[in-house]
Amino acid sequence: MAYQDDDATPVIEQSVYIVEDDEVIRKLLHEILVQENIPVKTYACAEEFLLEYNVANSGCLLLDIKMPGMNGMELHRVITALGNTSPVIFLTGVADVGIAVETLKAGAMDLIEKPFDRETVLDRINKALAWDFDARLRDTEIQDIKLRIERLTPREREVMDSIVQGLANKVIARNLGISSRTVEVHRKNVIEKMRADSLADLVRMSLVVK
Repeated sequence: MAYQDDDATPVIEQSVYIVEDDEVIRKLLHEILVQENIPVKTYACAEEFLLEYNVANSGCLLLDIKMPGMNGMELHRVITALGNTSPVIFLTGVADVGIAVETLKAGAMDLIEKPFDRETVLDRINKALAWDFDARLRDTEIQDIKLRIERLTPREREVMDSIVQGLANKVIARNLGISSRTVEVHRKNVIEKMRADSLADLVRMSLVVK
């Protein structure tokens, strides 16, 4: 799914990854998502999924809890150790509160009980995809801001740090041992390099990367 918000933010390609050993359920989930034009990939077991797994992939994962070989919770632990940040939804055929609590404590976003209905599946998946999109967008913004900061000279960084503290140009000049005119030049360069729309925007960016 090419997910994009209304402010021309970067397009983030997302897919739903289903790991389910029951072929009937696997095909049903695949059909539901294809009908909604949501990209989907299915796997019959955890081992098959891991052969193609890439921690950089965006989207969400649906993992069956009880599978032959590596089960869903074991798979979750493996991909978490690898650095997975995509939201995980567990599938279970057992209405077990204990399992639900354990999966959520392990970092899963949700749990879907079988048998399930189309609306429930789509609602949970769309929420997970939206969460993943927002999280990756924040990460993208943070990395972009860090790159802008790296392009500042040491003096410009000092001026920026002083600006976001709310210090006036004269105070900054006195603290750094430079003229107010020089502070104004550095201030202008900082605003341009950081592509800040205002002082408030500059402060927001400095807080984002802290």
